[in-house]
Amino acid sequence: MGNMKKHTLLHQTEHQKRRIAAVSAAIFFVILLAVTAFILCHRLRRPSVICLASPAEEPLAGGITYNTWQALSVPTQITRIGGDYFIVDCYHNQILTSASLDRPLTEWFVLTDQINRGHTIAGDGVVYLADDTENNRILIFEKKDSLFYLTQSFENIGIRPHYVVYDENSERFYALSSMTGELYVFFRPQKDSSAVALEKIMSIPELNNIYVRSFTIDGDDIYFVSGNSSIIRADKKDLDILETWPVPVEIAGMVQLTKIQNYFYITVSTDLYGSQDYATLLRVKDLTDLENGSWEDIYASFIGGGTPYYISSFDGHFYLTEHRIPGHGIWQFDVEDDRLTQIQTLFP
Repeated sequence: MGNMKKHTLLHQTEHQKRRIAAVSAAIFFVILLAVTAFILCHRLRRPSVICLASPAEEPLAGGITYNTWQALSVPTQITRIGGDYFIVDCYHNQILTSASLDRPLTEWFVLTDQINRGHTIAGDGVVYLADDTENNRILIFEKKDSLFYLTQSFENIGIRPHYVVYDENSERFYALSSMTGELYVFFRPQKDSSAVALEKIMSIPELNNIYVRSFTIDGDDIYFVSGNSSIIRADKKDLDILETWPVPVEIAGMVQLTKIQNYFYITVSTDLYGSQDYATLLRVKDLTDLENGSWEDIYASFIGGGTPYYISSFDGHFYLTEHRIPGHGIWQFDVEDDRLTQIQTLFP
C-alpha cells in the first residue's frame, strides 16, 4: 500500500513537471511571437502603397486655396519644378506653390496641408514627390489644369523621411529615411504613365540610428552629411562607402552639402549634442580641411544668429532657407568667381 501511494505521488509529480514544462513552453512561444511581431512591425516593416482618387474625382487645394499665414514658420526648402515655385513651410505643415516668386506669401496657393513637418518636394515634370516626415510617408502629386492631385501615398518609409530629390541622370527619385540610413529609390516604370513604383531600398548600416538631414548626388556618387561626426561618400548604385571625412564636434549636426564653383558650402544646424548655438554656414575647398577646423564661416554675410537649412539653385540664383531667431525667411544670392554677391531677402 505504501509503495502504491509512493508511486502515485511520483506519477503526480512527473505530471506536474510536464504541465509546468508545457506551460513554460507555451509562454515562451507567446513571448517569441510577440517579439517577432514587434520586430516585423517596427524593424522590418515594408513600405505599402495606397492609390488614391484620380484627378477627375478629387482635386486638392493647389490652385484653389490661398495661404493664410503672413510669415513662414521654419521654411526648409524653396525650389522650382517646371514653371512652378514651391516653398515647404515645415512648421505650418504645408507646401506652398506659385507661378511667380514676386507674389507676397498670402498670394501663394496651398498645394497640400495634409503633411506633418514635411521638408522637401521634387519633381520630374510629370509627378511630384514630397516627404511627409512625421507620418513616415512619401506623397505623390500630379498637376492638371492648374490643380494638384494626390494620386499615391507610400507608407512606412523608414523613420522620418527627410529629403527627396530627382536625379535626371538615372531618372529616379531618391528619398532618405533620416534615422535609419535607408535610401528609397522610386521611378516611373512606364514613360507614358504617371504611376510611381518603389524600385529598391538601399542602406548604410553605419548611419542607422543616426540623424542625417540630407544627401547630395554628384554623378555616380552620393555624399551624406555628417550626423555621426563624418561626411560619407558612397556609390550611388549600392551605397558602398568610398570615402569618409571626419568633422569636429561643433559642426557634426550638418544639414546639407552643396558644391558651388570651387567650394563645398555646408549648412550646420547643431553640434554633435544638438545645440543650435553652433548653427552656421561655412565653406571649404577640400573636405579634408574640416577635421582641422580650416573652414571659412560665411554666415555673417547673410545675417547670422539663426539656423540656415537647405540651399537650392534655379533661375540663375542660389537660395537659402533659414529659421529661428532673428526670423524665418528665405535668402537669394549669387556666386561670382567664388565671391558671394547680390545677397537679398525674399521672404523675411
